[in-house]
Amino acid sequence: MEYLVTMTTRVPDGTSEQAVEEIRAREAARARELAAQGHLLRLWRPPLQPGEWRTLGLFAADDSGQLEDVLASMPLRVWRTDEVTPLSPHPNDPDHARS
Repeated sequence: MEYLVTMTTRVPDGTSEQAVEEIRAREAARARELAAQGHLLRLWRPPLQPGEWRTLGLFAADDSGQLEDVLASMPLRVWRTDEVTPLSPHPNDPDHARS
């Protein structure tokens, strides 16, 4: 099953730039691992306001429990809230029509 996840990150006031850069590097490494495993399919950056961190992600998981495990494994989750939308195929989706 596929899920659209809106990920909003709020770094706590007083967090050092070094701590932010370290966790962002770990997040990038984990994203590559999740992509290799077939869980992270796509990432998008919507228009942002100054200081705002928000990402849209397309994830694949067997069920909502597995998705939660995937999202919880991402380092930025300590500062992030996730809004999950389960997706189902649309009969007019061009990709769906090819299969």
